[in-house]
Amino acid sequence: MERTLPHNETAERATIGAILLDREAIVPIEAWLAAEHFYIEKHAWIYEAQQACYRRRVPPDLTTVADELRRAGRLEQLGGVPFLVDLSNSVPTAFHVEYYARIVERTATLRRLIRAGGKIAALGYDESGDVDATIAEAEAELHKVSQSRSAGGFVSAAQAVDEYYTFLEAATASGGIGGLPTGFIDFDRHTGGLHKSDLWILAARPGVGKSAFSMGIGFNIAMQLHLSVGVFALEMGREQLIQRLVAGETGIDGQRLRNGRVTQDELARVMDAMARISELPLYIDDTPGVTVHEVRSKAIRLQAEHGLDLLIIDYLQLMSGSGKSENRVQEVSQISKGLKQLARELNIPIIALSQLSRAVEGRTSHVPMLADLRESGSLEQDADGVMFIYRPELYDKDTDLKGIAEIHIAKHRHGPLGVVPLFFDTRTTRFQSLAPYESVEGF
Repeated sequence: MERTLPHNETAERATIGAILLDREAIVPIEAWLAAEHFYIEKHAWIYEAQQACYRRRVPPDLTTVADELRRAGRLEQLGGVPFLVDLSNSVPTAFHVEYYARIVERTATLRRLIRAGGKIAALGYDESGDVDATIAEAEAELHKVSQSRSAGGFVSAAQAVDEYYTFLEAATASGGIGGLPTGFIDFDRHTGGLHKSDLWILAARPGVGKSAFSMGIGFNIAMQLHLSVGVFALEMGREQLIQRLVAGETGIDGQRLRNGRVTQDELARVMDAMARISELPLYIDDTPGVTVHEVRSKAIRLQAEHGLDLLIIDYLQLMSGSGKSENRVQEVSQISKGLKQLARELNIPIIALSQLSRAVEGRTSHVPMLADLRESGSLEQDADGVMFIYRPELYDKDTDLKGIAEIHIAKHRHGPLGVVPLFFDTRTTRFQSLAPYESVEGF
């Protein structure tokens, strides 16, 4: 037997009928219920007319909606004014309009799911494509279904202003930190925190502290804010990452932790630290050589199952592109574009670590510049922010800035450039804010 797509005609009639009965009924549903959610075309036309009236600040009653439909040439096609009157008379009260509208939206989601299933089946029958790419595309189809429940198209300036005011209120209440606080006070004051949908590139020469700084940010956000952090550890295993976190928490030399040379008292501190770390919403994937498709697929799954508020990728040059590229520069460019799209899609900040070229070693000044980004391609273009780590003592043994790591913000699409000094403990590879200590001369 032929099956009809899921829909509920009674709920559709009740929704638009309630609005005709009480012009205020559209207020709680207009922001999320769209005309395409209606299965029956006539009902979609009427709701579209009701929305048009509401957005022009005209009450969507029988007269105004009929006029809107008449001007669109649709009034007579759906049965004229008597059809609208019949709709309004079929609803005893507009009190339950949100309940009716949720039924309409739910059945629309089921129809999208069926269409996505058809596309996924077609992908499965196509044997010409790469399996990993096919799986990623299939998961993307399902993700579109879930995203469509909250996705929107154009929004009015009034709605955008309301959203910005909400953001401004929150930023003011948090002392000027509009994004995720990293736990590094001076960095947060300078950047306003990590903002949603932003892609940050964190770059430095090997051994300077890229992994330590990024994991410090992730640890602080998971520990202090209890938010979910995902880490793709492409360079080191999860055991090494945990060992670094334990060293930072206990203050025990990382080398001694690696070799197991700890006292009984220190072992007790290690156990306490591991117990605290084990309770964090911190998720680590140490699969080597993942592609952009795999990162996207796993990140979407993590967000659906456990939530995801920050994603860290260590590091970008160890990733693989998802398609064929003529050279490595094009491949890295493809990766950076994919990560920026993912940040917007998941509406979270992403920190992607990157290597620097050897050119920085051959200059008189060893302070990194944007041109030093290795296989840069479109890294600088795609990123919302680029920051470098520079430690003066690595190049000048007599410097007065021993233990100081400078975070050079070389690009910041939404804020100022500058230098943020932090303290770096080489024993535990832990970064700390300088705010609790004396100010370093020159900063």
